[in-house]
Amino acid sequence: MMLGNRRNFVFRVSIVINIAVLLYAAMHLSGNSAPGVEWVPLTVDGSERSADFRYINREDVRNETETRPLESSVKNIEESTSQKTPSTVATTNKTASSTASIAELEKKILSVVPSEPDSTNDTILDIVDENALTDATLARLRSLLGCNERDFLPQTIQRGDFWVLKNFVRADHGIILCHETITYTTHAGFEFLDNVQPLVERWMAPVSLAIHAPGADLAPTVDSIRYLRDCLGNDLIRQYVTFHVFFSNKHIPSKIPDPESFLLNPFNCTNQPPYDVNASATYMKTKNLLYPVNVARNVARDSALTHFILPSDIELYPSPNLIPRFLNMIARNAKPLNTSTKPRVFPISIFEVDAKVQVPSTKTALQAMLAKKTAIPFHKYVCPNCHNIPQGQQWMNAPETNQMDVFHVGKRRGKYVHWEPIFIGTHQDPHYDERLSWEGKKDKMTQGYILCVKDYDFMILNNAFLIHKPGIKHYVKNPKRDAIAGRQSTFVKNVIMPELKKLYGNRNGCAL
Repeated sequence: MMLGNRRNFVFRVSIVINIAVLLYAAMHLSGNSAPGVEWVPLTVDGSERSADFRYINREDVRNETETRPLESSVKNIEESTSQKTPSTVATTNKTASSTASIAELEKKILSVVPSEPDSTNDTILDIVDENALTDATLARLRSLLGCNERDFLPQTIQRGDFWVLKNFVRADHGIILCHETITYTTHAGFEFLDNVQPLVERWMAPVSLAIHAPGADLAPTVDSIRYLRDCLGNDLIRQYVTFHVFFSNKHIPSKIPDPESFLLNPFNCTNQPPYDVNASATYMKTKNLLYPVNVARNVARDSALTHFILPSDIELYPSPNLIPRFLNMIARNAKPLNTSTKPRVFPISIFEVDAKVQVPSTKTALQAMLAKKTAIPFHKYVCPNCHNIPQGQQWMNAPETNQMDVFHVGKRRGKYVHWEPIFIGTHQDPHYDERLSWEGKKDKMTQGYILCVKDYDFMILNNAFLIHKPGIKHYVKNPKRDAIAGRQSTFVKNVIMPELKKLYGNRNGCAL
């Protein structure tokens, strides 16, 4: 009894601390948010806490002059025939302030706090619909997760040799609590923004998108953002996607438009999409600039409002309903989640499909395509070892199940020592080395080495998958890029690896 009272007291104190932090942030609007708390599993005696999340859809508070009804406590996220998942987030005026009052934010936090904290995990959740999240599930997630809310303010930040316009154009989703959902964090040049719509239609949750826009590329970048928000016949991108812009201090655009002004005027949708261009004609290409892929990845990741994040590429489209199924799995906290004491991430299997087929929405459909060879494992003809996932063949053979679970716990060593997984993780996971470029190849390998040395568990999900934009890739020799890759490989070997060994040490079997 005494132990239970103590847990209740600690839990309530944590809520007060969270609210105090938010009040402090409101007084100092330019302040950065506190880092997230590392997730550890709930042990048998309840002495540790586990990580979690949810979907979105509560009373929107971004426009204080607007009154909206409370949303249902159960979020039904059913897949439609067009492969879109219905939106569950209230829409706001695109020019409304994204800064809600602290009283409203506090109200939203307290709305998901159970009167008696579920600190022992003894109560078995009755999950009827794996594609929805009930209040009971959300309360369980909130009590298990020790995360802090993060700010959603526009900021101009210097990041090494780059200037970052964080939250340059903010999504209209309003307040998001750190446990509510998962953020898809991704990056691009403006010429790749045709991928935003199919990605969002399958994700249906917050997307943090960092766009590299040096020099004259900023103008078509801004026009592309406006086109995506105004001209696609729905509000999904306006509702879910937050755009960040960054550029080198040697290539600062001559004019930086103010979003508060240009968002007031609807974009002219009669012209072709501004991102529909010849990639070789961009400012970045004409100036022979390298694409700072890891700066982009880190900008998008650090700007995410949620504890759980999925850092991925913009041409990779996720399987529908991934978020509620994942969060229900987290809330159940079954083995191996409640038995492993190591840090962990949740890799997702990746595939390519033929250019003439539709992207599959279920594992069963994917398996049929694999049998017909209209789908193949990702980069099978480019770099098979880079995405050779542990028990990959067993995963492809295993039938689809009704709920998401951990299919296999793997390690990045042995025959998988060069694996570059894409995974759901948290803000506590290692960043990407920002000195590496896309052209130099193997830009995620250094992060993979750190994960290996820190003995991460790679908890591969059974039914989740990512599909690359249709079209099978084949290796094409590129002498110019090969030369850049050779220089980058030498730099990693002579400079970065000695640094990593000093910082993180060694572990048998870990390598780049």
